[in-house]
Amino acid sequence: MVNGASTSLIERLRGEAARLGFVACGIAPATDDPRQAERLDTWLEAGRHGSMDWMENRSEQRRGPQSMWPEARSVIALGMSYAPAVDPLALAAHPGRARISSYAQGSDYHDTIKKALKHLARWLVDAAARDGHGSIGVKVFVDTAPVMEKPLGEAAGIGWQGKHTNLVSRTHGSWLFLGAIYTTLEVVSDAPHADRCGSCTRCQAACPTAAFPAPYQLDARRCISYLTIEHKGPIPEEFRVAMGNRIYGCDDCLAVCPWNNFAQSAAANRAFLPRAELAAPRLGDLLALDDAGFRQLFSGSPVKRIGRNRFVRNCLIAAGNSGDLALLPPVDALLDDPDPVVAEAAQWAQARLRPGSVP
Repeated sequence: MVNGASTSLIERLRGEAARLGFVACGIAPATDDPRQAERLDTWLEAGRHGSMDWMENRSEQRRGPQSMWPEARSVIALGMSYAPAVDPLALAAHPGRARISSYAQGSDYHDTIKKALKHLARWLVDAAARDGHGSIGVKVFVDTAPVMEKPLGEAAGIGWQGKHTNLVSRTHGSWLFLGAIYTTLEVVSDAPHADRCGSCTRCQAACPTAAFPAPYQLDARRCISYLTIEHKGPIPEEFRVAMGNRIYGCDDCLAVCPWNNFAQSAAANRAFLPRAELAAPRLGDLLALDDAGFRQLFSGSPVKRIGRNRFVRNCLIAAGNSGDLALLPPVDALLDDPDPVVAEAAQWAQARLRPGSVP
């Protein structure tokens, strides 16, 4: 026995994780990391979380596993691949098409990963009991609780936080969804992963809105993913042109990472394969969506969470950047939209497509 759990149990755990679709599995101690806590506090104090009040409201719990659940002894960090088969940057050359981040073109990752995590947690509880460890406690998390999955993934050795602040894997590149299982079972930890970014700054240079004030630092207020997903008001005008045809998220800093040369799309979970209607949708079709049409199109998709109004706002910015006069009719139709943010975005798009009109 090592730290309460046998090597055999942990190897069986890794095998079960692989069977459930996780391509990465590592173990970290459930201890708070003062360095990560200080980094979080500095980020929040600078206001770089923007309007994401939920980051600040539960910041004490985000300081580490012990702050979240004092009974936890080990963290099982897991990664599931969504490596795309096509270049996420290819649609930049097609302004009449909308760019949806690769992770959001298939099924909602929350549902897929939460289901797999629950299966794995139940397996661990049963296996631990059979091995004589008695009743153990487990909690599962995927992006909906005050859990810092990326630092935990680095501590568990499944990757490292790159200069774009996302986790990078030597095997799966930047294309990993992360989840975690906290447990009261004491397990020997894996070694933390070393930083392999070296002198590379491609992710920093690729950002269209200069959202990285320094390597390993992100100002969410300038990030297109934040602006198109989390931000609820009008898009600040200083970022609109730079958004191009990105209407939900942005893959640029991830897509240029050289470690993606080792990522294999065959490793991606089939649930995340892009739906044909979301891989390269026409902006004109998206601008015509009412609430019912939006809900139908994005049923089972993470895009659904932002709602029709915010989504159409994003599409109008993309339309204004397209230079495509054929988009004027659907843009004009939104000038009197009941949502004032949508109507303002339509005015901006109209002014961009029809120079001389009053925005």
